[in-house]
Amino acid sequence: MKVNDYKISSVIKLANLETKQEIQSSKGKLKKLRKKISELQDAMYAEGKYSILICLQGMDTSGKDSLIREVFKDVNARGVEVHSFKVPTALEQKHDFLWRHYLALPSKGKIGVFNRTHYENVLVTRVHPEYIFAENIPNIKSLEDIDDAFYHSRMESILNFEKHLHDNGTIVLKFFYIFQRKNKKIDCCED
Repeated sequence: MKVNDYKISSVIKLANLETKQEIQSSKGKLKKLRKKISELQDAMYAEGKYSILICLQGMDTSGKDSLIREVFKDVNARGVEVHSFKVPTALEQKHDFLWRHYLALPSKGKIGVFNRTHYENVLVTRVHPEYIFAENIPNIKSLEDIDDAFYHSRMESILNFEKHLHDNGTIVLKFFYIFQRKNKKIDCCED
């Protein structure tokens, strides 16, 4: 697998992209990669200039926790910060929807992993728009106020958030994770 095959460097249309990649797993390769990640994290910490944010978005039971545990097994525990985002707390709802993500960002020299991400707010509220009411946003008084323009604004905020991170030395890597068991297909669109 080549990382450059997955870099987005121009305007794209998601409908035209291949969304599934079969990856053959190899324990020997994974062990070497874990060692390399550990060495890179040590060097990144010593330099103190960059951080890495790995965003994992996926269905419940898709294997995000197992992936995190296996990939970062050999990395210094103080060099990796994992945050799992659940339903926003009462305190989190008193702030804008990105606030809790800012608090969880990795400091320079560290790797941060978001188990579920800032995209969760846009994904879940498309199915349950009533959750937006808990955010107590001015001008949102009914479901009709939560329209396409509202979601476009949220996505623009997310893109600005990620650009701000990038401009300040955080490398953002995003993955939508679908785990498939042998002989059992998991459909990403089922409840």
